[in-house]
Amino acid sequence: MKQILLTPAAGKRLIGMAIAVHPHLLSSLENGIVAIVAGTTNGYVAEEILRLTGNLEGFSRDAFFRGITMPPSRPVDDTGRLAGHNFPGDVIIVKGDWQKGKTLSDVAGEMKSGDLILKGANSVNINTGTAAVLVGHPQGGTIIEAMKAVAGRRTRLIIPVGLEKRVSCSLEEISRKINSPGASGLRMISFQGEIVTELEAISLLSGATASLFAGGGVCGAEGSVWIAVEGGKEKEEKIKNIVNSIKNEPPFLL
Repeated sequence: MKQILLTPAAGKRLIGMAIAVHPHLLSSLENGIVAIVAGTTNGYVAEEILRLTGNLEGFSRDAFFRGITMPPSRPVDDTGRLAGHNFPGDVIIVKGDWQKGKTLSDVAGEMKSGDLILKGANSVNINTGTAAVLVGHPQGGTIIEAMKAVAGRRTRLIIPVGLEKRVSCSLEEISRKINSPGASGLRMISFQGEIVTELEAISLLSGATASLFAGGGVCGAEGSVWIAVEGGKEKEEKIKNIVNSIKNEPPFLL
């Protein structure tokens, strides 16, 4: 067994690398539509996928989000948006070709089984396989658009989300409370799909199994996770080498 430490930024990079080798992604890239919904974790996912398809030029993670969580010193508006933010669109790839400037709403109506939506989350319960997103838009935001395709036409949904967003409560129950009449602030929608945290990323990239056993830190290690990796010497060394290549991933800054 090997132990690895991942900062949130390194975890996002690891998840992006893993999504880029996901077998369902490769099939959808070749034959259908891949929609990468804007978000900070999905910015890393988009970089890895666009690098894979040879379309990375022109993409930047800097503005690849809608709502965002910032420290109190940098407030956002009531919908979670940052003042002066120039949204570039989601990353929509049709048969390997990046359709620059398009958003999920432009293609959701035509997506079908065999296509793929990659949608991040603000909460994840790794024990129940449930995720949730915070909603600032009065009509429900991108999760509503995504679920039209997922529930209506069986479009595949993968949820890249870091372990820093793990919770232990029932996301369905807390969503009901947050969305109750008379409550204030952001809303929340719980949903299910194929969740890919750092744990699943390790398995996708190396075949090893991974277990979370500690977390936290200071001086830049805030939000970090300690993960135990098992799978024999070859698999353990493979993921250790990958982690060593990304361990100094810089934090996301604006």
